[in-house]
Amino acid sequence: MEFGAKISISLVNGYSFIDKIGWNNYSEAELLPQALEAYRERFGHYPEAVLADKLYRNRDNLRYCKERGVRLSGPRLGRPPKDGAPDPYERPDSAARNAVEGKFGEGKAGYGLGRIMAHLQDTAETVIAIAFLSMNLNRKLRVLWLRFFVRYELGCVQLLPAC
Repeated sequence: MEFGAKISISLVNGYSFIDKIGWNNYSEAELLPQALEAYRERFGHYPEAVLADKLYRNRDNLRYCKERGVRLSGPRLGRPPKDGAPDPYERPDSAARNAVEGKFGEGKAGYGLGRIMAHLQDTAETVIAIAFLSMNLNRKLRVLWLRFFVRYELGCVQLLPAC
C-alpha cells in the first residue's frame, strides 16, 4: 500500500510534465484524454504515439486516440491472435516506456521524491514540483553542455589538428 501523492507525468524528449497530483485513489486511465489535450496545448499538435501501460488501453481511450490519429501502444484487447504475429511496435514501445519508470526512480534516488517530509498538501505539491523542475533543469544543462562540448571539440579539431 502506498501513501502520499499519486503523480501522473508525461515524458517528452526526456523532460517531465506533471499532468496531475492527486491525494485520493483514482484510475489513471481516465487521465489520458486530459494528458493528450495538455500535450496539444503545449506543442500545438497531438503526439504520434502514446506509450502507456496496459491499464490505459480501454475502449474509451482507444476510441479517443483513434479519432485524433494517435497510436496507443500495447497489445490488442481480447484474446491474442492465433497466428501469433507480433506487433512491430510492441518491443520498442515497451523499452521506451521504461523511461517513465526510470524518471520516477531518478526522482526518488536523486531528488528526494521518496523522502518528502512536508505535511501540508500545498507544501508537498510544491516540493514535488520543485523536484521535477530540478530534474528538467539538470536535463537541459546536460543537453547544453553536450552541445557546447561537441561544438568546442569540433572547432578544436578543425582549427588546430594537434589538439
